Amino acid sequence: MVGNMIIYLVAGIYGLSFLVNLITLPVEYNASKRAKQILRPMYNDQEMVGVNKVLDAAALTYLASLLVSLAYFARFLFIILGNRR
Repeated sequence: MVGNMIIYLVAGIYGLSFLVNLITLPVEYNASKRAKQILRPMYNDQEMVGVNKVLDAAALTYLASLLVSLAYFARFLFIILGNRR
């Protein structure tokens, strides 16, 4: 009984984590886009290639975090649904 409650709690936490990451993802992509616009006048074209790569990689870390939280949430949902049989 206590084990099931813990699984429900953990699943809820990962579900909340997924929602927070889902909300944060577009914000981060927009921030990277704005940063590129701000930095454009400060760097030449060759340097902007590196700046774009770094900012794109930073934005992709948020995507990776979203996918990880979704995977953990799905894992605990499968555990919950498997226990109902």
